[in-house]
Amino acid sequence: MSAINVFQQNPGAEAKAQSPLHHADLASLVGKGRNAAGVTLRERKFLGHLTLRGDGHNPEFAAGVHKALGLELPVALTVVANDDVSLQWVGPDEWLLIVPGGQELATEQKLREALDGQHIQVVNVSGGQSLLELRGPNVREVLMKSTSYDVHPNNFPVGKAVGTVFAKSQLVIRRTAEDTWELVIRRSFADYWWLWLQDASAEYGLAIEA
Repeated sequence: MSAINVFQQNPGAEAKAQSPLHHADLASLVGKGRNAAGVTLRERKFLGHLTLRGDGHNPEFAAGVHKALGLELPVALTVVANDDVSLQWVGPDEWLLIVPGGQELATEQKLREALDGQHIQVVNVSGGQSLLELRGPNVREVLMKSTSYDVHPNNFPVGKAVGTVFAKSQLVIRRTAEDTWELVIRRSFADYWWLWLQDASAEYGLAIEA
């Protein structure tokens, strides 16, 4: 096995981290929404986001990913998950891996060790994007207001993930349960999407969850 050098890219504990929606003070809004709100929003902040690239047609690559993560390599337009770890197909040779915050370095080390000798790339992109979780009986109606992509259950089953136009910008929509959807967003657009979701959810009621 060749030597593997992986460096800690996260700031030290002394650095004060702020989420993309820090200024919105979502914590102060918990419990203040309409009773039985149709949409519940949770900011999944400070997660680790890694992009993985490799040869998806190589059985050794898929086996190495499974060894490191315990997840099968997802096929086109799908996302697989195990507890707090998810792996999403992004393109023919690229996947998005999301892990609990603080586990980025250890996860990258596991991947590089399991895929040693293969032509791969692992990049920590945690600082550039974030995750919003939407739950509730009216989430699909909000999505229908926001994107032209067909989110009907027949076309968008649980486990599907697509990059698409959303409110005149680009993001990734993932359906993780019957009434639960995730938006993988760019950090610089977080405020725009927060304002959009407030307006689009107004008629159904929007609740914030910590």
